[in-house]
Amino acid sequence: MFTGLVEALGIVRAISPEGDSCRLQVAVPPAFLEAASPEKRLGDSVAINGCCLTVVAADVRIATNETLWSFQAGHETLARTNLGRLQIGDAVNLERAMPANGRFGGHIVQGHVDGVGKVAVIAQRGDWSDYTFEVPEHLAAQMVEKGSITVDGVSLTLTKVDQTRFQVMLIPHTLAVTTLGQRKVGDEVNLETDVLAKYVQKLMSRGSVAGGSE
Repeated sequence: MFTGLVEALGIVRAISPEGDSCRLQVAVPPAFLEAASPEKRLGDSVAINGCCLTVVAADVRIATNETLWSFQAGHETLARTNLGRLQIGDAVNLERAMPANGRFGGHIVQGHVDGVGKVAVIAQRGDWSDYTFEVPEHLAAQMVEKGSITVDGVSLTLTKVDQTRFQVMLIPHTLAVTTLGQRKVGDEVNLETDVLAKYVQKLMSRGSVAGGSE
């Protein structure tokens, strides 16, 4: 599980096709490595732009003194996320999986991307920005104003929601330390709706009543 609080930005250094899947090699910044446990090992989970992936290799590039972590993205991941559109040199949001004794600072984020949205409008409000995203209607149905949404792995509060769009307000810190500050109108972003909303929607669609039948 994750919380949607991005810890650092990584840089894509290599993209290698593997059939209908691919392998991503990401340069991990020193600050992120220092925050990670010393025994960081293969098989650990890391959210890349909000998508939970597994560390399958770790190397050090001596020429540039970079630590490189490799991740495999399967065809399902590439079909549901923007990871298949990444290019070498792109920045990505990084978050380690939350430890059982960790501080829960964002909201419940599974790292299971539900779909892709697009930046529709960016409106500046001084140092702040209002971002409006176009979103598939079935995902908008799982959103409510003042509820939570994960955009490229960033936990945000919904300020407006309609049938095919939603809006969030980004503070200067979020714009500076995540990829959202680099997004432009038309860019695609990964979306994960609140898991609680999904369960409620499922129960309502089945006509279930809390507490069982009388």
